[in-house]
Amino acid sequence: MVKKFFAEFIGTFTLVTIACGIATALGCSGEPNAAYIATALAFGLVIVAMAYSIGNVSGCHINPAVSLAMLISGKMKIGEFVCYVIAQFAGAIAGAGVLKLLMPGTALGSNALIGAENGVGGKILPSLAIEALLTCVFVLAILGVTSKIENGAVAGLVIGGALTLVHLFGIAFTGTSVNPARSFGPAIFAGGGYFTNVWVFIVGPLVGAAIAAIIYKLIAPKAEK
Repeated sequence: MVKKFFAEFIGTFTLVTIACGIATALGCSGEPNAAYIATALAFGLVIVAMAYSIGNVSGCHINPAVSLAMLISGKMKIGEFVCYVIAQFAGAIAGAGVLKLLMPGTALGSNALIGAENGVGGKILPSLAIEALLTCVFVLAILGVTSKIENGAVAGLVIGGALTLVHLFGIAFTGTSVNPARSFGPAIFAGGGYFTNVWVFIVGPLVGAAIAAIIYKLIAPKAEK
């Protein structure tokens, strides 16, 4: 369990440090430009890299929403789930702390509500809905591709591609979270409205992941149930 805990910590730390760091360095703001595309690719490529480096240790969830879906699907025990989530949040906070030292005075890639200005105000229900939808799509891809051992060689590519896809759509609206830990870490250091509203980017992805797990149970082949 210690090795799995450490792997999840390292994976989430890397996701926040590198992907949120790229978003911050390039000034990704949701405008249709090169920074937008690069940020979406950064999140996807980090997942690909981590999947093939720590995937054989912990499964490379590096996302509490993914772990929740695995718990609901019966692929994790509650104790393991709790340890994974603690590691993920710790890794995200540590990664955001590094970014704070390197890029003080920035939002560190924090998520914001639809229609928010500088992380303050914005529309809560639409933001919850889009985060739930994007997470559902992302987690469905994960559940599907990891359901068969023979998919192991391509699973990282599929999952990374799915994360890139939802970022390409979602950055313009909320910056795309689909990961409570990824949102919580930067929000702590960004403060203000970013931290006040971070609960949306915790609840939305968790709801979306739960829905995905239920949907997959309904549509999965009998052999997988």
